[in-house]
Amino acid sequence: MSKPVFSSAEDVLGAIGQPLGSSDWVPITQERVNLFADATDDHQWIHVDVDKARAGPFGAPIAHGYLTLSLASRFLPDIVDVRMKMGVNYGLDKVRFPMPVKVGSRIRGKGELVAAERTKDGAVQATIRVTVEIDGEAKPACIADTISRYYF
Repeated sequence: MSKPVFSSAEDVLGAIGQPLGSSDWVPITQERVNLFADATDDHQWIHVDVDKARAGPFGAPIAHGYLTLSLASRFLPDIVDVRMKMGVNYGLDKVRFPMPVKVGSRIRGKGELVAAERTKDGAVQATIRVTVEIDGEAKPACIADTISRYYF
């Protein structure tokens, strides 16, 4: 599926309820997990202690849920091409982590435009549900409704 292009507020508003594209696959490496742990001061052993994590409940170190969520910003430009003057992240709704992401996995984001409306300041506020899929797994790693404001 090719990603849609939004060049105007009308393009966004006309696509409510439509599936969008999917991003490229992104490898989840131990280095990425360790860098995220350092950036957030979250060094829980299930993320950073490889030997202990292998013997733990998941059989391997796992990515932080918030690392998985943070990659939505990486996935969105692959999911939809928004040709705007400026865009801002406005927030998130209903974030869930149904499945852990083991180090060594690949993940990607798949999008659906679930809502959009004009704002008082002339933007379009769009809610894109990003489902983070794990290569080879039936359950997603994360489902999050991202809220962005696009200024055309």
